[in-house]
Amino acid sequence: MKRILISCIIVGALCTSCKDQPLIFHFSEGPIHGTSFHITYEYPQNKDLDQKFLSLMKKFELSLSTYLPESVVSRINSNDPDVELDTYFRTVFKRAQQISTRTDGAFDITVAPLVNAYGFGFTEREIVTDARIEELLSITGYQKIRIQGDNVIKDDPRLMLDVSAIAKGYSVDIVAMFLEDEGVENYLVEIGGEMRCRGINPKGIPWQVGVDKPIENMLERQILIILSLTDISLATSGNYRQFYEENNVKFSHTIDPKTGRPVTHNLLSATVLAPDCMTADAYATAFMVLGLERSMELVNSDPDLEGYFITNASDGTFKSTYSEGLEAILEDKY
Repeated sequence: MKRILISCIIVGALCTSCKDQPLIFHFSEGPIHGTSFHITYEYPQNKDLDQKFLSLMKKFELSLSTYLPESVVSRINSNDPDVELDTYFRTVFKRAQQISTRTDGAFDITVAPLVNAYGFGFTEREIVTDARIEELLSITGYQKIRIQGDNVIKDDPRLMLDVSAIAKGYSVDIVAMFLEDEGVENYLVEIGGEMRCRGINPKGIPWQVGVDKPIENMLERQILIILSLTDISLATSGNYRQFYEENNVKFSHTIDPKTGRPVTHNLLSATVLAPDCMTADAYATAFMVLGLERSMELVNSDPDLEGYFITNASDGTFKSTYSEGLEAILEDKY
């Protein structure tokens, strides 16, 4: 369930003044977690906190990166009997299991062997046959793994975890909570398209965030909507940029944990707003598995969630569907 990084661009991040007092904002960017981060924050002491949150993100990777063999999750995947569970892993695992239950398994971090087999994970792509899918389905399922005390218990030792569809959002939360602990009242933290904001931007207004049209070519990016956000988290998932074609068949990176196959419905992207980015991140992936109708049902039944969905109409045009709570924060609709 490796995530595509749908570009949500930050609009209007130039430092200006707010009211009669200048706001002292810092801007930091760079590579992290196999993607990039952009962080804008107000810190009146006129000094930056960059090195502190960079150190925090590096520590985070040592827990949840599937690409670092020494990370906690990698050692769990390799059945290392001496691995010690840390707070990062415990938090992500607990929330993942809750959302798996809430979505009836549409979100499932044990789908790693299937994602890997299709070439979207952290191992080499395989030749996927019906028999291979059935074999991999027999060792996946969020009900087949649990934490007991200080240990992870697997029903099958071949079971592996891919937390990429929730960990990036949690990393955003970790940085955001650090900034809040430092007394930062205005910030936007964005890592790989997932983001969390608080307060106002350097122009003294709510943060303006654009969501892209679902166009495959990154060089032809166009903004579909602009959201006016404050004190909220946002994550977007989609199928239109991360895929491959074989024998005239398109294989999407979003794998349905129940069928073991890439999804084929007409939902192109799902943008989710939630109080924390870990939750938004996981639901965005789950909604790409569930499709529009079921996703809207879940959003409308949860007061903490809002959703903006883009589907592909039969005539090739895009159709937008969104929850009622988004109407007030849609700055531009195209």
